[in-house]
Amino acid sequence: MNSHFLRTALVLGLLSAIGPFAIDMYLPALPSIGQSLGASTGAVQASLMAFFISLGIGQIVYGPVSDMVGRKAPLYFGLLLFAAGSIGCALAPDIHTLVVLRFVQGLGACAGMVVPRAVVRDLHTGHDAARLMSLLMLVFSVSPILAPLTGSLLIESLGWRSVFWAVTVAAALGLALLATSLPETRPPEQRVDSSVASALAAYGVLLRDRHFLGLVFIGAFGIASFFAYLANSSFVLIDHYGLTPRQYSLAFAANAASFIGVSQFTGRLSARFGLVPVVKVAVVGYAGVMLLLLVLNLAGVQRLDVLLALLFVGYGFLGLVVPTTAVLALEEHGTIAGTASALMGTLQFVTGALVMAIVGLFVDGSVRPMVAGIAGSALVAYALTRITLRGVRATL
Repeated sequence: MNSHFLRTALVLGLLSAIGPFAIDMYLPALPSIGQSLGASTGAVQASLMAFFISLGIGQIVYGPVSDMVGRKAPLYFGLLLFAAGSIGCALAPDIHTLVVLRFVQGLGACAGMVVPRAVVRDLHTGHDAARLMSLLMLVFSVSPILAPLTGSLLIESLGWRSVFWAVTVAAALGLALLATSLPETRPPEQRVDSSVASALAAYGVLLRDRHFLGLVFIGAFGIASFFAYLANSSFVLIDHYGLTPRQYSLAFAANAASFIGVSQFTGRLSARFGLVPVVKVAVVGYAGVMLLLLVLNLAGVQRLDVLLALLFVGYGFLGLVVPTTAVLALEEHGTIAGTASALMGTLQFVTGALVMAIVGLFVDGSVRPMVAGIAGSALVAYALTRITLRGVRATL
């Protein structure tokens, strides 16, 4: 593996991680934000949901724009908007202002979610793309593994507002990295046919492509199960099971490490067995483990070690599902990679936000609503895999 390949993965992974860093550092602060601002659990979760919704909606714009003007300009704009939103969040006087500014912050962060996927497709296809995507996710893992622990340390010593000052610094570092280490991968001659009209036409093509949509929604419901965990885990593990913010951060990091660690086998496994068989087997493992978790919970098994162990295994399988479905979905759409990546991101984040909202309707202080949301999402992903990849040749 050459140094250029690794350097590209490092830069793209770090740019992609800035937005999620603002999620993962924030999670240990949710209970204390509610206490500080006098807000209910639902109101505090709305600040998280606002961020997810704007992450999804904004990608619809950033993707086609990156096809029209190149990959770097939208990244510059997004990082600057993210930094401005972060400063506003740090100064927010009440929960309503925080929700609005989290939405603004998300509109900036989504540039780093959509554009790096398009850059991967600019540079590679097939197994090389899967390998680069999994490496990007390895760097991206810095966020879910270290951010909650960093956030808990900041919150304990400086309060929850310090989290937003920290992500402002991260945005500044991202701007420096973008300026010095990432070349433009969408040269002017490739932008000639890209316009608003062509973007709308491309969206029409993608929305009629049932295979593309099927793959996108397999990944969407996989990600949605993680979103259900994101929105509820701090309340469940801290308030219900009595973990400290630091202990919660370690538990969260373990699941993230499983997801990212297993994802690193994507390139090797897909090269040997093909992308489609890897997806099929991984989805079966993922759905089976999460269904077992729900069955045990319904049977009265409430032990924390059982919950954490099964989530660890289940999210490990999910680490194979997300990068492979992303590569398969973009494989046939290289000329509109930015637009395809944008639609993928939008559908996945909106799906995740809707699942979060549905689970939120049933929150009762116990672990069951979270587990039901996770297992339900996994079963939908399994069903979509059976439908979408039926008859698809295994060499892909």
